[in-house]
Amino acid sequence: MTDKKPLISISIPVLNEEGNIENLYKRLDALGRKMQDRCDLEFVFSDNHSSDNTWQMLSELAKQDPRIKAIRFSKNFGFQRSILANYMHTSGDAVMQIDADLQDPPELLETFFEQWQNGNQVVYGIRKKRPENFFLHSFRKLGYWAIDRISEHPIPRDVGDFRLIDRKVIQALSQIKTANPYLRGMIAGLGFKQSGVPYDRDARVAGESKFNVYRLLRLGLTAVFNHSTVPLRAASFLGGIILATSMVGALYYVSLKLLYPEIPQGLASIHILVLFGIGLNSFLLGIIGEYLLRIYLVLRAEPVAIVAQSLNIKSSELKL
Repeated sequence: MTDKKPLISISIPVLNEEGNIENLYKRLDALGRKMQDRCDLEFVFSDNHSSDNTWQMLSELAKQDPRIKAIRFSKNFGFQRSILANYMHTSGDAVMQIDADLQDPPELLETFFEQWQNGNQVVYGIRKKRPENFFLHSFRKLGYWAIDRISEHPIPRDVGDFRLIDRKVIQALSQIKTANPYLRGMIAGLGFKQSGVPYDRDARVAGESKFNVYRLLRLGLTAVFNHSTVPLRAASFLGGIILATSMVGALYYVSLKLLYPEIPQGLASIHILVLFGIGLNSFLLGIIGEYLLRIYLVLRAEPVAIVAQSLNIKSSELKL
């Protein structure tokens, strides 16, 4: 049995977070000093092509502190792909994912670390409350409920990307081919021993949230199409219902015509049925198209992200 301290990587995706970098580093540095007897830390940033001074600030910090590693993408590849690419460039025995806005307290690593040492390979934070307006909060709650209900495997509710995962989980993630990752669902679907830690989410101190209703909706649709076949089955079920209804309607009109030959032929009913059929077919083809698009993107095999620059990472260590 070895006495070597485990290395914990803290993964931080950033996009235009110049207002938070300084405070974030102070808290990470304090956390490293507090836990230095239990583990070593490294701080791995992935800059999703920020347009402010985020990369310059990371460059200055990396010169002062070798624990800081960073990669900068050639363009904005999206939040989920940014996290996945960051995971691939960590070296720790376990990796904790946090956001740069400090809404998720990095100090909770102590609790996550204890849970990990107790045998949990995935430890995630469960948001008891979060500072946001009633509409957005209700929209999130409804989304979490819907995704969990129709997913092929349980996805924890009120859980974001604030988590700690074992190296084995990252190795499993790297084997999954997907163009649009939804990491909460992917990690939940991998199995492993998992546990949750309730916490209160803080308000953002600086900068603006990157997630509006539109982006939340896109992320929710990604979760649905990546982790559920319910839409496809619902399309078949709905098509069957419409077909049965059409047959009943046809029998009804034939019977009515035989009983009452003087009834005039109705033009409006034909138009309504035709338009309804066209609309239904378009809707069902759209669902099928979403799944076909995902197959196409996987076959196209684009990289998760393209690294344009790096800090404290050798070129031979770059995975993208």
